[in-house]
Amino acid sequence: MKLEVSIKRTLLAVACLSVLSIGTVAADDKRAPDNAATNVRDRSGETQTSGDQSNSSADLKTTQAIRQALMKDGQLSTTAKNIKVITANGQVTLRGPVKTAQKSKN
Repeated sequence: MKLEVSIKRTLLAVACLSVLSIGTVAADDKRAPDNAATNVRDRSGETQTSGDQSNSSADLKTTQAIRQALMKDGQLSTTAKNIKVITANGQVTLRGPVKTAQKSKN
């Protein structure tokens, strides 16, 4: 009986400490995200954004077909599947993060 109570108290203490440590780690990162360069790039008009997606039926079908192919490919990561697909006047632009500069050129 005493052993059972001791184990329960130990587990409760470990659980409380875990919650406190997770809260501390989350509170440590108070930096504001620095996406100023991304915002400037997107406002410049030199890059395609989701607002540039055409509403023509041909462009919408192209975008839909690409998106469906991405979702169907089981070898792609979640990040790869979450890229932006933008089609305007038959031209497709894919936007999303890449791990290295080399991969962005491929």
